[in-house]
Amino acid sequence: MDSEFLKKIPKTDLHVHLDGSIRMQTLIDLAKEQKIRLPSETESGLDEIVFKDRYKDLNEYLQGFQYTVSVMQKPEALERIGYEFAWDNFDEGVRYFEVRYAPQLHVNKNQSVEEVFAAVNRGLKRAKVEFNAREEVANGSEPPVNYGIIACAMRAFFPGMSEYYDDFLHLHRFTKPKKLFSLASLELVNSMIKVRNELGIPIVGLDIAGPEEGFPPEDHREAFDIAHSNFFMKTVHAGEAYGPESIFQAITLLHADRIGHGYYLFSHDKINDPNIESREAYVKYLAQYIANKRITIEVCLTSNMQTNPEIGDLGRHEFLKMKNEKLSTTFCTDNRTVSKTTVCKEIELAYNNFELTDKEIENIIIYGFKRSFYPGSYTEKRKYVRKIINYYDKLKSEIGN
Repeated sequence: MDSEFLKKIPKTDLHVHLDGSIRMQTLIDLAKEQKIRLPSETESGLDEIVFKDRYKDLNEYLQGFQYTVSVMQKPEALERIGYEFAWDNFDEGVRYFEVRYAPQLHVNKNQSVEEVFAAVNRGLKRAKVEFNAREEVANGSEPPVNYGIIACAMRAFFPGMSEYYDDFLHLHRFTKPKKLFSLASLELVNSMIKVRNELGIPIVGLDIAGPEEGFPPEDHREAFDIAHSNFFMKTVHAGEAYGPESIFQAITLLHADRIGHGYYLFSHDKINDPNIESREAYVKYLAQYIANKRITIEVCLTSNMQTNPEIGDLGRHEFLKMKNEKLSTTFCTDNRTVSKTTVCKEIELAYNNFELTDKEIENIIIYGFKRSFYPGSYTEKRKYVRKIINYYDKLKSEIGN
């Protein structure tokens, strides 16, 4: 696939973390302004020490977030990061994204959860308005850009993760951890309801992130039930570092509309439930169930390769099985900075390693728009998707494809 064509065609990114996608120079600038010490004050130094091409495991991969989150504790910093993030996407042809982050990692004595949501949205909205003011968008010859925000609850939290969580742990120091994790998720969902309904900020969905093993979806069931009853969409990190049961629980207990990663969907050897008699049958029927329900899997190729080095060669990535089983998938970056990737790069990797045709790539890209949690009515979403398809067709005709 021609790289210039790939850059021009409209794309989505439905699984991308704001705190994993901050520009490195911005990280350096903000750290200097806020007198926060980094392992290096140069991009090349951070490349070598923190944001590597390859990581030993998921734990090493996550080390970079302690630095990015540390500079995201002020409204002006969040606004700048949101603004730059949006333009980084628009500049490579991403017309719609759903950026996710954990607001409770940024709440402190100087900014409330409402202020965290508002600051990020100011940056995103400013970039959106600027892009959509372009003549080619304003006159209708190109589709506009748009975005949604996904709030992440944490499966678990520990001392030192954020000022908010430290206060939470102190105030409830006699409560068992599992109950605390549930309470924090409930508090997040209630804030999402208020911010969406009263401030009009396009919060479209709820997610949980963090370690899967030992921190099951059921700990957050009540929060997801409330989100569900308030018509938020749900996406859940599942099957990233744990077996197929985690994916099934995300769908059945947390009402997941999409699955983040889902890498171990077909790994019957990672099933831990002793009550499952036939592991092979479990995986088979689970995949069929996901296919029939059209539950979309947010595939993050580079990120998976970095956090699961045992995969070895990208051609062995489980996306090939997802493709063969006709599952609904969409290519995502996960973390633009931590994984040193872009949407274009993720699509190119898929195209070059899985023998995908141009039509298959097109279908996957368009399905990203269709399975988005678009912040508008269903009628508005259908009109938007039609504009995207028409523009895609126009670009194809221009290159004689």
